[in-house]
Amino acid sequence: MTIYDSIILGVIEGFTEFLPISSTGHLIVASQFMGIDQTNVTKAYEVIIQFAAILAVIFNYKDKFTFEKIELWKKVFLAFLPIGAVGFVFSHQIKELFSINIVAIMFIVGGVIFLLVEKFYIPNEEKLIDDVEDVNYKQSMWIGIAQVFALIPGTSRAGSTIIGALLVGLSRKASAEFSFLLAFPVMSAVTAHDLLKHYHEFSAANIDALIVGFIVAFVVAYLTIKLFLKFLEKFTFVAFGVYRILFGVLLLTFFN
Repeated sequence: MTIYDSIILGVIEGFTEFLPISSTGHLIVASQFMGIDQTNVTKAYEVIIQFAAILAVIFNYKDKFTFEKIELWKKVFLAFLPIGAVGFVFSHQIKELFSINIVAIMFIVGGVIFLLVEKFYIPNEEKLIDDVEDVNYKQSMWIGIAQVFALIPGTSRAGSTIIGALLVGLSRKASAEFSFLLAFPVMSAVTAHDLLKHYHEFSAANIDALIVGFIVAFVVAYLTIKLFLKFLEKFTFVAFGVYRILFGVLLLTFFN
């Protein structure tokens, strides 16, 4: 992997990981477009940029990573359990789902769902939760169940959790923030698993490319989280729904 490849994929990971547009789907498409083979060395690189995205969450929400917030993290961990269990049991079956066609179809399906949810969403309703710390355990569990759909490539972990959060009564801002925090245990588990599986590949990797990719992914992810919340202060998720549909159609058109 070259430095150029590292920068491009680092930008894609950092920008798409926390937006409801599927980082995995974009990385799969970008890798195929750039002619990057999915080798074990490439997998080592993906571990590094995932770790960078995790750090971006920690740096953005330093006040949440304290023992004083243990009640919040109980709810986040509860929401993590469904995808952790299903992902562990069906890991081999999930890997077989990775294809451009499935990614494209799920992009379109996810886009349509976003448009439908936004059509019936009532943002001014007083009972909407605007602070992630006010989320209850029942809501956390339902968000966690919604996140399970993210195991299908192209669905988007952020997208499925945000949809789940909107449906159980969270505001757009709180939905996005709960998704950010929920990314921590999910991505930590995935990164730890991949690190144990591919740690020996780091010696064969281009260290300069790994370092550059890490820095790029961290900076882009950190800024994306902040800008996404600013975006939601004025706009809805409709733009993401439209983008998903258009991107899915393009994939079906040009990769078939």
